[in-house]
Amino acid sequence: MSTTTTVFAAPQRYARAGGGLYLVLIALGLFAEVTRDRMIVSGDAAATAARIIAAEPLWRAGIAAELAAVVCALTLAMIYYVLLRPVSRELTILATFLRIVSLTVQTVAVFFLLAAVYPFGPAPYLNAFTAEQQQVLARLAIRAHADGYGVALLVLGFCFLVHGYLIFRSGFLPRILGRLMQLAGLSYLVNSFALVLVPAVASRLFPLILLPAFVGELSLSLWLLVKGVDVVKWRALAPSPQP
Repeated sequence: MSTTTTVFAAPQRYARAGGGLYLVLIALGLFAEVTRDRMIVSGDAAATAARIIAAEPLWRAGIAAELAAVVCALTLAMIYYVLLRPVSRELTILATFLRIVSLTVQTVAVFFLLAAVYPFGPAPYLNAFTAEQQQVLARLAIRAHADGYGVALLVLGFCFLVHGYLIFRSGFLPRILGRLMQLAGLSYLVNSFALVLVPAVASRLFPLILLPAFVGELSLSLWLLVKGVDVVKWRALAPSPQP
């Protein structure tokens, strides 16, 4: 049986798998974010370094969670492509490319969280740096991750605008979910552009500006998991599989 035939026969299975995977992705993202927030002391590189050194396994667990979230998001991008392709193949491809670019940038940004630990390693050559210099190097690496992650969210914001439009037009998912995803995309765009253009404003907006994103993504994930898609309407749009 071909892949097309399998999808046509069981779109609900893909929808519910996507919803469950989305919840895992949200949980991993929250764990990674909370872990970082517990370690980082705003304006105090020394205190931040002390916390990372004291709880390095937890810091690394947060990094592992973010990398696992990237893998989940890549899989979810494939599921979105399968479910939304009947609405518009071209726009679904565009959204998938945007998602992949966003995840690529995010993966590169995660490297800087690992780099934040490097100055405190046992290698003898690190003695060339004073304790203060090591602390500043670590803090700069953390800042680089934050900026890189902001760029990743900017691209993701455009992806969500397209996905939201596709969901709104689909007919097999509630239109309100499409609008919520577009609102989520706009919140990511506002946050990321503020981070680049007016960092002082971005620090005041965060994390409240991302609340619409959390609501939109959580709503979509729960709907897919519990209700799935309207199979009759989905099949009416999807091309019939070749025998």
